[in-house]
Amino acid sequence: MFDIKQKAPLLKNLLVVLSLSVIVVTATSLWYVHYVAHNKTAALKVVSPPKNPISKVSPSTNPTTTPKRNTDTASNSVSGKPISKTTPTNYSANSTAVANSYSPTSTLPNSTTTPPNSNIPVQGPQTLNCAPVPHLCGFPDATNSGVRTGVVLKRVPEDVTSGAGWHYDNRGWVAVDTAGAIFSGYSTNLNVDVTADNVTISDVRIIVGGDTFGVSIRHANGVTIQHSEIAGTNTSSGRLLVSIKDIYGDSANMRVLANNMYYVSTAVQLDAGLIQDNYIHDMGFINGDHINGTTSNGGSVLLKIVHNTSFNQFSQTDAISLFEDFGVQANRVIDNNLVAGGGYCIYGGQNSGGLTVSNIQITNNHFARLFYSNCGFFGYIAAWNPGAPGAVWSGNVWDDTGATVAP
Repeated sequence: MFDIKQKAPLLKNLLVVLSLSVIVVTATSLWYVHYVAHNKTAALKVVSPPKNPISKVSPSTNPTTTPKRNTDTASNSVSGKPISKTTPTNYSANSTAVANSYSPTSTLPNSTTTPPNSNIPVQGPQTLNCAPVPHLCGFPDATNSGVRTGVVLKRVPEDVTSGAGWHYDNRGWVAVDTAGAIFSGYSTNLNVDVTADNVTISDVRIIVGGDTFGVSIRHANGVTIQHSEIAGTNTSSGRLLVSIKDIYGDSANMRVLANNMYYVSTAVQLDAGLIQDNYIHDMGFINGDHINGTTSNGGSVLLKIVHNTSFNQFSQTDAISLFEDFGVQANRVIDNNLVAGGGYCIYGGQNSGGLTVSNIQITNNHFARLFYSNCGFFGYIAAWNPGAPGAVWSGNVWDDTGATVAP
């Protein structure tokens, strides 16, 4: 007959052994995930960037699942690094930084005006039907963005593993961790992680796919990312999650200038600073993605999105967006951009039932019918509050006709 009192010590010991086994299996699984995510260094891949915007995607081939915006922050981490759930080309550009050149209440330039302190013209030989060949109107495309002509790139870590203010971390990323460091003239298949102030990343090619970032910025101010190519390896399984991301949303005085970004589900995720002269195109998607050209999740420190080409061939989310995921949207300038695609081309920041936005200016933009007849699959503007304090909508036109686009 079974005596529970006599068998109790044995059962207790068995439970202890089983618990230890579960712990060992779990720890081994977590180590393997970390190893694959951070230690595996593949050979450098040469990915030829698309020369022209890809053709319209029919609605039947677009995502049917309800995607999530990439709002994950430092709550998910491995070894202290947050993770998210969810051949030199003939490039040339000469963009000068535009620090604080606009104020939220200033009079904005019209579509024929060069942004202050910028050497890239707003207009080229033509002023309409810019989307097929953006540079003919002075807008960014593959001819005037990305790594500049003549720059010879060294591979990290194959050719070089460290330099002044930066080093290859053998866990699987490039760490730029010294104030004032310049990381320039390199190519890599790794995330470049910035944790120091006043860092400059220039003329760099970053090709990396998966749920990671091209450049991640963590509690670092005054960072400039310019004249670089930041992309995934294809539009689907090899898409990059985010090309440039302010991980904690607290970096000040950031500048993102004249970069070429593609095969990515979100090109730039930033809540303050300057995003100018960038070419965003040929987006990537896997199930669960929200597809954004540039996106902000909230904030009131001045954010300027000026003179970019942003094309999203998919029928969901945006070319440029402001969302109130983490707070009110205020003091935003969206000026003189060429946009096409997404569910809506632009989201203006006013969440339904959310806090009232203020000082949102959407001016002098070209709305293109490159993929859909209303710019985006559903329309050209959403989440716009014309009655909000400081709201400005002016000078916006249809790219093919020049007709005024009403809010």
